[in-house]
Amino acid sequence: MISYIIGVVDSVESDRVIIENQQIGYNILMPQTSLEMIGIGEKLKIYTYLSVREDAMQLFGFLSKDELELFKKLISVSGVGPKGGLAIISACPGDSLQMAILSGDAKAISKAQGIGAKTAQRIIIELKDKIDINQMIGMSEPDRTDINPTVQSDVVEALAALGYSRTDALQAVRKINITEQTDVEEALKLALKHMM
Repeated sequence: MISYIIGVVDSVESDRVIIENQQIGYNILMPQTSLEMIGIGEKLKIYTYLSVREDAMQLFGFLSKDELELFKKLISVSGVGPKGGLAIISACPGDSLQMAILSGDAKAISKAQGIGAKTAQRIIIELKDKIDINQMIGMSEPDRTDINPTVQSDVVEALAALGYSRTDALQAVRKINITEQTDVEEALKLALKHMM
């Protein structure tokens, strides 16, 4: 119903922002990480999701379309409502949530307030196939045909076995250049340099 709102920030509270547009103040719930970047008097474009229930209508807002789309994916999971989705995005900002889902890091997701281990596992199971791993690792560029995905996944598994979180392991693998000629041992050494 409301795709986005462009307006001036009237006030920022602990979990929401008030945006004035055409002399109307919109009360928009937002992730904590986004609220920390907003200043009073700033003109913003906020992408929104309107949640309608029997007892309430709430507007949820995000600074990017990608974050809004990720929020919509989260609330499509059974047991995750809009407030839970917002808590998850606040606890895992940026790419870290997608990396946690792809790498099966339930601990990172369950850091969100009100999200337990079972719900975190359900999120991973239901959303793992809906997130493009190639885009997350940086393989979406057409000129990167030399990458070996088997080596990448083996390195992530090896780092996890060494005690690193899967999210940190996936981030380290994104930073190294793996070609068809790179073996797992060499890639692991390169990734370990990025873990320290």
